[in-house]
Amino acid sequence: MTVVRDQSATYNRMVMSSIFDCTDEAQLLAGMRHARQAIGRGELIVLPTDTVYGVGADAFSPKAVQRLLDAKGRGRDQPPPVLIGTKETLEALVEEVPQPVRDLVEAFWPGGLTIVLPARPSLAWDLGETLGTVAVRMPEGRVALELLAETGPLAVSSANLTGRAAAISAFDAERMLGDSVAVYLADGLSKNGIASTIVDATSLVRRGPDGESGRVRVLREGAITRDQLHEVLGDLLEPVPAADEAS
Repeated sequence: MTVVRDQSATYNRMVMSSIFDCTDEAQLLAGMRHARQAIGRGELIVLPTDTVYGVGADAFSPKAVQRLLDAKGRGRDQPPPVLIGTKETLEALVEEVPQPVRDLVEAFWPGGLTIVLPARPSLAWDLGETLGTVAVRMPEGRVALELLAETGPLAVSSANLTGRAAAISAFDAERMLGDSVAVYLADGLSKNGIASTIVDATSLVRRGPDGESGRVRVLREGAITRDQLHEVLGDLLEPVPAADEAS
């Protein structure tokens, strides 16, 4: 009950604090407008996703992406993933979409799976030290998808300071990120509070000297389990290293 009272008090200050309650249709419309404008100015926003809350910036503005990294206390060696609003957008951001990746997209998007692939060299962006790759996800949820439909791809990382727990509400995010974020879109607690699973599928595109493709490697286990991935990929899913199994 205390949490409800605290959140209600925060909502009463929304006009001053730029936190918008997206469960209220009027505030949703105002919040989306302010969020679009903030992205256009190269500022940061916080948005709800189906995993955890994210802090987002224009993926094609190097200054905005650097602002995101600075807000989180991250270096360029930890580039943010990119969120997209449609499955088809993936084709425009990466060199190639192998069939196993298409299978993953059909099975888990929108949802909690981030896929790393070689990025198109022609794209004019700077996400950090990506080694020519990009991590892409299509999230679930009305607010995120409607915003992405209007802004295009956004660089989005979990809305927290590096080393702190990921925010599962806009209020958690605001306590950590404060005025470094222009607009906070609040939509209750995150659906599951578990970060997305990240898989590296670059070896399916960047084949070895023998011309054969590699396997998909799990970089971070999260919302999508290894068993779920195996159901789709079969032997294309790289097994858990023996050292990890022992630990």
